[in-house]
Amino acid sequence: MKLSDFDYDLPQKLIAQAPLEERTASRLLVMDRHNGDIHDQHFSDILGLIKPEDLLVFNNTKVIPARLYGRKQTGGKVELLLERLITENQALAHIKANKAPKIGSMLILDGDVQVEVIEKNAGLYTIKFNCNMLLDYLDQYGHIPLPPYINREDKAEDKARYQTVFAKHPGAVAAPTAGLHFDTNLLNRITDKGVKTAYVTLHVGAGTFQPVRNNDLSKHIMHAEYVDVPQTVVDAVTDCRKRGGKVFAVGTTSVRSLEAASQTGNLCRFSGDTRLFITPGYAFKSVDAIVTNFHLPLSTLLMLVSAFSSQKDILAAYNHAVNNEYRFFSYGDAMLLI
Repeated sequence: MKLSDFDYDLPQKLIAQAPLEERTASRLLVMDRHNGDIHDQHFSDILGLIKPEDLLVFNNTKVIPARLYGRKQTGGKVELLLERLITENQALAHIKANKAPKIGSMLILDGDVQVEVIEKNAGLYTIKFNCNMLLDYLDQYGHIPLPPYINREDKAEDKARYQTVFAKHPGAVAAPTAGLHFDTNLLNRITDKGVKTAYVTLHVGAGTFQPVRNNDLSKHIMHAEYVDVPQTVVDAVTDCRKRGGKVFAVGTTSVRSLEAASQTGNLCRFSGDTRLFITPGYAFKSVDAIVTNFHLPLSTLLMLVSAFSSQKDILAAYNHAVNNEYRFFSYGDAMLLI
């Protein structure tokens, strides 16, 4: 298939610019991935769509305040977006400036912290801060890296709302947005029903927003993201299979985590980078249902959900969502493919 096969028209007004007051107040488009049948429901209805023998797998990555502002030694303004933390004082970063900074130059950021530009590789700079405890610095001076389609500056509320309630391991620069719909009360009700839960970690990178630039999908190289699928998840999936339940992946990041750990044919303990690119024709090995948000036109994530169902049915569901004015993208409504 080609990139142009994954396009659809989306009015700008449907791109959610802020979260709803309540996490579970979103709408939920439920689609039978086998025949394309769709139903309009509310996210809180998901409790009735999962069974006690099922398993929900969440991504417990934590979004870091990865956007920083400062200046060059020459005075020019710079904006940094950290892609990945390497050590306590080093990171990979995107740097936006009128003129690209030179290797070996220093940047002065808020709080008078100095950053040395060490090298550049594949569009990313390796930078070194003159302070340790980088996470503490980010908590004080960093900004929540809202996606490029949210046309406003980050606010205080984004620190909590662009973060899942179960976020645990710092390292993501974009939220695993399907998880944003779950609040503590809903999670407790899911547990009370007897449904099991498990947690993987995938640190979402800024590359998730990078466009696919080649119409020939076979030539696209996915950005690398760090994944950890612990043995507890492997055991939970095995137990779910034994009791006849379904594995619900909450978010495409959970899907990619589970499938990256299943490339031998069976789900195995896995820790490391993945560039797994899922397109139609891919044979899913560990996922039976997906809770997800709506994805950008021409995006790799739209290709992933099309692989789980079909490109035709997914685009039909998206057109239904547009016609019924669902809210799209990170702070938008949700979809259940089952």
